[in-house]
Parts: sequence; structure tokens; C-alpha cells
Amino acid sequence: MKNKIKVVFFGTPKIALKSLEYLIKSENIDVMAVVTQPDKPAGRGHKLTMSPIKECAIANGLPVFQPKSIRKEFDIQNELKKLEPDFFVTFAFGQILSQEVLDIPKYETINLHASLLPKYRGANPLQRAIIDGEKQTGICTMITELGLDCGDVCMKEPIEISDTLNCVQLFDIVADKSPEMIEKTLVGLVEHTIQPEKQCENGVCMANKLTKEECKIDWSKSANDIHNLVRGIYCCPSAYFNFNDKIIKVLETEVLNGNGKEGEFINISKEGVEVACGTGSLLLKRVKPEGKGEMPARDWYNGVKNAIKGN
Repeated sequence: MKNKIKVVFFGTPKIALKSLEYLIKSENIDVMAVVTQPDKPAGRGHKLTMSPIKECAIANGLPVFQPKSIRKEFDIQNELKKLEPDFFVTFAFGQILSQEVLDIPKYETINLHASLLPKYRGANPLQRAIIDGEKQTGICTMITELGLDCGDVCMKEPIEISDTLNCVQLFDIVADKSPEMIEKTLVGLVEHTIQPEKQCENGVCMANKLTKEECKIDWSKSANDIHNLVRGIYCCPSAYFNFNDKIIKVLETEVLNGNGKEGEFINISKEGVEVACGTGSLLLKRVKPEGKGEMPARDWYNGVKNAIKGN
């Protein structure tokens, strides 16, 4: 390319970090600035902590903007206009953009969305795909419009979901595959080698934010459904059940064919703790009891088995 494509990168969490790093190093792209969420309290001391995207921007000498709401902060909008960007690129930014913001770049605002649109529009596409037992998801680049993830799609790439893959592992796959797709999309739009396509409205489904109620295990459901829930929200924030007024987070499971009363511990082995479900049974392999670290489920059981036998 004769001239580098001028980009402002909007992002916040770790999943977007490799894409920012890749674009900074690209011979085709000039990352002019970064927009990310404000610093947030983290850890036991609630110390204000920068997002991974802000840390990367500072390390590379890039200007950083941190609006509480980009739609309302016109001073930041004006600063972005002065940069005269060709594109905005958004990847897990965490705020909704207004039309005034979308109108700033010369070309478009391009978003990296972690699903095969039109399936799983919304905030939690990766988690929802696993929870729903999907065998395939993917990533898309799309032109951002005011509606929720409804813009024209530029590029797609499918990603297979195995029966043991959890959401953190899927995040890593998406993080690895996204950078090159973003660059190809930007170059393709400038060189007119990519023609965005409208989304088909058939098959639209939403990936709404997860609620705390959804994270609690319902043992009346099938073992397979619970296994998918555990994988889908592994450490984000984790499926759980209550025992003796304590929260027991479940981190790793395996579907079995045992029978028994729903929620009953029906077998203990070196592999873990088997619990009866509405259909089949679930082997709990690793858990994290409230106030303690992650441990094998059998170790947790051995510490509380007297209370279990007394129930």
C-alpha cells in the first residue's frame, strides 16, 4: 500500500490485546490512538488498575482516551476528529457508540465480533455458544451500525467447539485468530477487494449478558446441559452450587450415565465426585470452594463428607 491506513483502536480486555499489538507492528496500519474504559478498582486493595489495552498503548507511546461514555463526551469526540482517522476499530470495547462517533472516520467503524453472525448478537457470544452446546462458532468483522451487531459483514472464519473446550480456551483461540482478519478487512475495504454483505435475518439469536441466577447449577437439568454451563462460564464467573451455606464453584466436569436422585452424590472415585442429574450424571473433577483455592473435587469431598453423610 502507498499510504498506511490511519486507525483509532477501541478495546478494553485481554482478548483484544493481540489485535492491538499486531496492528501497531503492521506495515499497512498506523494506530494513531487508543480508546478504552476508565481504570477500575481491582484486587483486595481495590487499587485502580489500567486495562490491558491501555498498558499496551502507553508502552507504545500512543495517546489514550478513557471516556465514561463516549457518546456524551464531546471533548474526546473532537480530539478524535482532529486525528482524521480512516477507520475506528472496535474489539470488546464495552460501550455503545453514537451516530456522531460513527461518523468521525473517513470510511467506517469496523467491529470484531466473536460469533458467526447473525447468530449470537450481543454481549456474551462465546459463552452462550458453549452453553447452548454449539459445535461451531467463529469470528466476524462487520461494519458498525446503531443496531446491535446488525451491520454488514466483511469477513467470517469458523471455529470448532469440542466437547471439552471451555470459554477461556475459546477466548484464546479468538484472540489468536482476530488480528490478521482485522488487518485484511481494513486493507480489503480500502482496496475494494472486500464487498460487505448484509446479514440474513433468518437464524438471528441474541447473546444476552449472563445473570447470577443462570450461573447456579440446576441438578434437574441433564448432565450434558450442566457440563456445557460449566464450560461456558469457566472462571467467567463459574457455575456453582450451594453446600452448607457455602458457594462451591465447579471448574471441570465430565458427563456420565449414572442414575440417582437429582443432586445426590452417587459415587466417589480418584477421578472425582459423581452427582446425579435430571438425565445422566456429572463427574465433578475440579472445584473451588468459597474462601479456598481450586482443588480436585475428591479432596473437597473428603473434607466435607461427614456433613454430607449427616444430611
